[in-house]
Amino acid sequence: MSRRHDHDAGGPRDLLDAKAALRDEVWSRLEVTGIRRFPGPRNRISNFVGAEAAAERLRATVAWGQARTLKANPDSPQWPVRSRALEDGKLVYMAVPRLVQADPFFLLDPDHLADTPRRASSINGASASARTVAVGELEPVDLVVTGCVAVSRDGTRLGKGGGFSDLEFAIASEAGLIGPHTLVATTVHPRQLLPPAAIPSTAHDIAVDLIVTPDEVVEVPRPGARPPARIVWDELTDAKLAAIPILQRLRSNQERDERRAHER
Repeated sequence: MSRRHDHDAGGPRDLLDAKAALRDEVWSRLEVTGIRRFPGPRNRISNFVGAEAAAERLRATVAWGQARTLKANPDSPQWPVRSRALEDGKLVYMAVPRLVQADPFFLLDPDHLADTPRRASSINGASASARTVAVGELEPVDLVVTGCVAVSRDGTRLGKGGGFSDLEFAIASEAGLIGPHTLVATTVHPRQLLPPAAIPSTAHDIAVDLIVTPDEVVEVPRPGARPPARIVWDELTDAKLAAIPILQRLRSNQERDERRAHER
């Protein structure tokens, strides 16, 4: 049995267990012929039959047409989204899986690709067509594309439990690359779309503005500007900090600044 992705997550255990149970339920819904794609939905951001149609529907939105720079997750169901972004001449920042490199984002420039947009936007292809960049080298992002295990119609997102999407978002937000009006979109299968209030959440979970399936676009109304995302250091375990170089660097910088402030 695979170890849960939230094995090194911080936060209340009852909340983590409730999210884990909901993931299992949704993965079971996707584990059927006509929906599942290799290697199956469980323990990942699940690929699904219809991902290309969802990408095309997202491509037809006003938000897509207005965006020039995207930040996208590296998972398979959003591969068609990344490919179409490059085809449309958009700059794409794709997170390095699990943020394991010191420079945690791939920069995909549509004017400088070593391969076709489809191949260049794959995880393997990015190593040839992209270069890894530090957060300080990124430009402000117009549209964030995130993967989900499930998402509710009120915009609450459920990831696979590792917390990497929330971390990527918080790191980019603290660097000023994601602002209060930056839109967040996801592409999912209809069986991943849940009723409002179906997903338990915390304050640092990403709120989704645009939910796109092969059949519909759900626009989630927002009462105002998006609150700034911040890294919640108290909820990061020692194992998580040890595994992610950029967190180590940011934590070191934070401690240095605190020492200097105290000395003054």
